[in-house]
Amino acid sequence: MGTIDAGCVLTGDDEDEAWGHARRFSGLFTPLADGSRRVELAGCAPTGGLRAATGHIGGRRARAGNAHLVLLDAVGTPIGQYFVNDVTAEAVKPSIHGAHLVDLTVRLWCQDAYAGAAWPWHLRRTGQLDRPGLWHRLDRAGRHGWLSAALIHHGFRSVPDRPPDTVYRLDGRHITDVDGFHCALGEAVNGPGGYFGWNPDALEDCLLGHWGAQAPFALRWHAFAAARSHLVRLDDRSGRPPLEVIEEVFRDHRIDVIAC
Repeated sequence: MGTIDAGCVLTGDDEDEAWGHARRFSGLFTPLADGSRRVELAGCAPTGGLRAATGHIGGRRARAGNAHLVLLDAVGTPIGQYFVNDVTAEAVKPSIHGAHLVDLTVRLWCQDAYAGAAWPWHLRRTGQLDRPGLWHRLDRAGRHGWLSAALIHHGFRSVPDRPPDTVYRLDGRHITDVDGFHCALGEAVNGPGGYFGWNPDALEDCLLGHWGAQAPFALRWHAFAAARSHLVRLDDRSGRPPLEVIEEVFRDHRIDVIAC
């Protein structure tokens, strides 16, 4: 895909029908009371099924159907994708972004677009996700959103596994919950905003290879005692102390944890 002035591109469910692009979009990560999203596509050039739906706002044919919404960075490179359900045109008006463009409001559903993912996507799009630790200030919901964006973005990266027996440095100073552990681990293995699991099953999948690291390896865990004080509390997701689960997974895959 060449360089284009767009924030997202939409395609129909079968990925063969182009629905156009928009220069800016908002609302995807803000669920309404019923769980749906009202998304404004600013500077939009609708085509295909989306254009047809735009011509029938207020009627049954305003429903365009399911689609893929591809997020783009500032130069038009795809950085992530969401599957969105039941896209329905609700309002349209001329756009200030161009004579032949419109600002189109659609209602849709997207269960994977967590509210906390908006900020990390903004950082990626603007090239500001360039240093470690940006997730430190986030609350639990923000960290979960951070991890969801990291997982989706990983599919758009080409990151070969480092060889076995590599030593990774894990900064434990800001690990105050299990999501913080996964944020820190993803960063240790794959750099700022990196992903390396966000629950025990996902961590096991990553340890099988093709996610940036190849087991066995060593993890030099700095500020281990500080992190441990948080990870020994019972987790309401698993009913077990997160550290107990993490250490079990690491033992099974021959990960050597060096507490520092």
